[in-house]
Amino acid sequence: MSCCAPGTEGAIAADVGLPPAEEIWLSSRPLGEGRRQSDFSVPEVHCGACITAVEGALRKLPEVERARVNLSTKRVSVVWKEETGGVKADPSRLIGAILGVGYRPHLFQDLEAGADAERRDHLRALAVAGFAATNIMLLSVSVWSGAEASTRDLFHWISAMICAPALVYSGRFYYRSAWNALRRGRTNMDVPIALAITLSYLMSLWETIHHGDHAWFDATASLLFFLLIGRTLDHLMRDRARSAVIGLARLSPKGAMAIGADGKPEYRPVADIRRGDRLSVAAGERLAVDAVVLSGESDIDWSIVNGESAPQPTRAGDKLLAGTMNLTGALTVEAAAEAKESFLAEIVSLMEAAEGGKARYRRLADRAAQLYSPVVHCTAFLSFLGWGLIGGDWHQALLVAISVLIITCPCALGLAVPVVQVIAAGRLFREGVMVKDGSAMERLAEATHALFDKTGTLTLGKPRLVNAADIAPKALAMAAGLAAHSRHPVSRAILAAAPVAMAVETITEIPGGGLEARRADGVWRLGARAFALGASSVVDPNLPYTESVLSLDGRELAAFHFEDAVRPGAAETIRRLHRRRIPSAIISGDREPVAAALAERLGVPAWRSGLTPEGKVRAVEEASARGFKVLMVGDGINDAPALRSAHVSIAPSTAADIGRQAADFVFMRESLDAVCLAIDVSRRAGRLIRQNFALAVGYNLIAVPVAIAGLATPLVASIAMSTSSIIVVANSLRLNGRRRLVDAAPATKAPIGKAVLTP
Repeated sequence: MSCCAPGTEGAIAADVGLPPAEEIWLSSRPLGEGRRQSDFSVPEVHCGACITAVEGALRKLPEVERARVNLSTKRVSVVWKEETGGVKADPSRLIGAILGVGYRPHLFQDLEAGADAERRDHLRALAVAGFAATNIMLLSVSVWSGAEASTRDLFHWISAMICAPALVYSGRFYYRSAWNALRRGRTNMDVPIALAITLSYLMSLWETIHHGDHAWFDATASLLFFLLIGRTLDHLMRDRARSAVIGLARLSPKGAMAIGADGKPEYRPVADIRRGDRLSVAAGERLAVDAVVLSGESDIDWSIVNGESAPQPTRAGDKLLAGTMNLTGALTVEAAAEAKESFLAEIVSLMEAAEGGKARYRRLADRAAQLYSPVVHCTAFLSFLGWGLIGGDWHQALLVAISVLIITCPCALGLAVPVVQVIAAGRLFREGVMVKDGSAMERLAEATHALFDKTGTLTLGKPRLVNAADIAPKALAMAAGLAAHSRHPVSRAILAAAPVAMAVETITEIPGGGLEARRADGVWRLGARAFALGASSVVDPNLPYTESVLSLDGRELAAFHFEDAVRPGAAETIRRLHRRRIPSAIISGDREPVAAALAERLGVPAWRSGLTPEGKVRAVEEASARGFKVLMVGDGINDAPALRSAHVSIAPSTAADIGRQAADFVFMRESLDAVCLAIDVSRRAGRLIRQNFALAVGYNLIAVPVAIAGLATPLVASIAMSTSSIIVVANSLRLNGRRRLVDAAPATKAPIGKAVLTP
């Protein structure tokens, strides 16, 4: 059953100025087999209850095959069938279904267009509520001190005038959410909150008009302020996860130089590039789409694909992927796919699919919404009836009902998680670790196995010459003289290892090959083996090093072997993880001998090599399918999908922008011991969160009977509610009680469990 009557969705969309069916159809992406995917932006989505409502409404439509809400990007992805029962689908029904549960959708076109105005709204609302609560409390002190009747009434009226605009402005989040739920026959946790602050204000206004001794404007404003603290903290922490896909969109070129039929180049937006178009790619440009090289030679930065910093040579016939960077020579390529089907689009799809799955993590308050609201309403209503029917004092009955609503407001429950997360994030920041997503600390505390990328993570991505002692001084000096004319990482490593460099002039850098110098004594070359010695010469497949060869007239003079410098603390981090009963493994895009050598050097029991981004995602998914909660530590753009797919992820600050943005944690220090530090802080934060939940539940078990018994006025109820919040915050501050946690776990000889990678 649809949320709207059949045939009305298109009219609804037109009436409210939303895109018509034709525009939705054209903007959708064909998936084959009569299926299409439409993406909508729904800015009002902010919690687990919103996700459940939107996904549930869409899944009721017979043409919808799958619906997923991405909480970070506020994106709704819907896979739908072009025909159902022989009738062509009307995609405007998708709009109608989302509208039917109270959310206004737009076509999802620009990730940056929906930049966060909501965050500013929350901060402004919090500031207004804090201002009102502070000033009303100051006025209340005079009333409590025994002010005369006329003075008391004046202070009450001033408090009413301060509280009213604060209630409307700062409370609009709760009013809007509660109204959208109620008018569609649903309820959520915002309903009792909106009811409590409204009734508290109205009752206080009644007392003020009738010159009553007591009014509870201070309770109303304080309640709203504490509730907004929890909501704002939760929003700020969760919003940090939204930047990963936006960063990837910025990385994608906006267009390319297309070569027309007349041979003249013209700029073409990436959306207008079609399969078969010829494109000109200058040095320093990224590929806009997947393409095949038609002419030209160059070096290509493939780090977006395999995470390896060493450029790879390319020539006619080679296939290049969108996002890879042309470094040294001009190329002419032929587009092999459109932008929405290219490598970067696939990376975005992988990241969003992984994050969509992670959207299942919900605050306990969200998961308990369906039970919490009816229980609170029933408790307050029964208290009202009981006091009114038995005692006959309906005024007192209303006060008791208001007190029950206030005292059961989930302020402590709402603060239980975000306060600990903010304090833990501050603690980690002081230790050089940034938390990108507050809920990640809960997941990091649960991690049972760790997967590490190699280059840039376990190593620093800086090649080091390892066989300098085996090379003749003259050959080393000549190689250094050639290398001085290049900025290639391998050339920098040769220069760093050579005591002296021979003066060499007239150097030519051959794109995709290496360096060449023509001198009186012959032709000198430094670079890949095939370049230096001829195409028939190949690299030993078992060589555990990166190789560069120096030759004179095609005769080998020296072979330079390089290995990547190991990141400080890498070996100790592996040992510490094992002491914490967290087995580790390496997943790398490098050759098997190189990965195996590093694994043996660091004491890592398992590894996989030659992995693409999809291969790394599969490795994570295989481990997850075995019941493991995987911690992924990586740095490259090629690692971003795996970082998103893992249960939790960490990246170094030297990582590519997308790698940093996709990770849940980013460590600023060079040493890898930040991984264990983050685990220890997260585990302690998890214990404090559980304690906070216990405190919040215990408070309700004690406070609710007191309110029902009529022993708590609205002010006392507000103070009790605020006290429970203060207790929760004070307990959370205990996280700062220790200076260093990285060595807190003692060594153990107990087995560490199953290997993270299947043998």
